[in-house]
Amino acid sequence: MQIPAVDDGLERFLRAALPLPPDVGDVSFERPTGSWSAQLGRIVVNLFLYGVSRSALPASGGGSRPGPDGRLEVRDGGALVDLHYLVSAWASTVADEHRLLGDVLGRLLTHQTLPPEHLSVPLAADVRLTLSKDEAHRARDLWASLGSPHKASFTLVATVAADPSAWRPAAPPVQRVEGRARAVSAVTETGRRR
Repeated sequence: MQIPAVDDGLERFLRAALPLPPDVGDVSFERPTGSWSAQLGRIVVNLFLYGVSRSALPASGGGSRPGPDGRLEVRDGGALVDLHYLVSAWASTVADEHRLLGDVLGRLLTHQTLPPEHLSVPLAADVRLTLSKDEAHRARDLWASLGSPHKASFTLVATVAADPSAWRPAAPPVQRVEGRARAVSAVTETGRRR
């Protein structure tokens, strides 16, 4: 699955876009529990992957092409998968956290896809980036389930294509269509045959 590639691409993108070099702060994918946050000693942008689901969008990456022998090949597209990240910022003051979270939000809002130059491996299709329209209590419920106090955050949805199926020979083209018809006598309105 492409989750590690998306994680790596998001980290590279945020480090370049903010900028957030490794000597200044971290990009983390840890579960933001109270014990985890107690260990932090510098600024952190955390992207906690809390949900994976099949996207409602149609599959991508399928199609047809001429094969090495010149014959037509086809393949089915890969299903799209939504990766749901709880994005939060951690710093020494709330004002710094809000500033950092705002910077992250601003960078993500200006990109509908994860720029491919930040991916360490090529993927079957672009990684789409959207902000989730979660119901009002979703973030509060997530923070409560993590055992952490509620914190300013948002949900980022990264939509990635699963690998498409292998190329296979296309079915041979239809050469002709045959059919049979049988004569049926006409029936009048009264139900009698003519």
